[in-house]
Amino acid sequence: MSFELPSLPYEMNALDPVISKKTLEFHHGKHHQAYVNNLNKLLPGSDYVNADLETIIRKAKGGLFNNGAQVWNHTFYFASFSPDPKKEPEGKLRALIDRDFSSFDQFKGAFEKEAATLFGSGWAWLVMSEHEKLSIVQTSNADNPLRDGLKPLLTADVWEHAYYLDYQNKRPEYLGNFWKIVDWSVIEGRI
Repeated sequence: MSFELPSLPYEMNALDPVISKKTLEFHHGKHHQAYVNNLNKLLPGSDYVNADLETIIRKAKGGLFNNGAQVWNHTFYFASFSPDPKKEPEGKLRALIDRDFSSFDQFKGAFEKEAATLFGSGWAWLVMSEHEKLSIVQTSNADNPLRDGLKPLLTADVWEHAYYLDYQNKRPEYLGNFWKIVDWSVIEGRI
């Protein structure tokens, strides 16, 4: 099996000014593509030649894990956005957020805090346990909550390449603007 870079579900300039065309050209077109290329180079002769990304994430180590997880993480991240997003969750997801975080605004504040305070490179995630309990977790580098048996619903990429061209060292500003493009109809579909 070989993997391909998924196309973005929007034009490169569609998320501007939250995420610029230039950032997407580098982040998606170069960084994400490099993870796909590296994973495809590592697969031949491995135990994961015919594995899907989730199996690679759950079981592989080293370069196979790092590149496979980064392909999955980035695909998941980019698919969460829309130039015309649904601004707030409804239904079951909204009820779970209200139950586990008291309100949507409190959830957003807690998520931004976790993402802003992650030391170094990594990801902040809204995840759901097998018992439908929501929580926010931080992962470093390529790590992914699937390895811990959690179901990812939303992620914020806090590697500097995700925001530095647009925000320089202002990670909190990037995170505050992040909500303007998160499409809650996509996130609701992940429950």
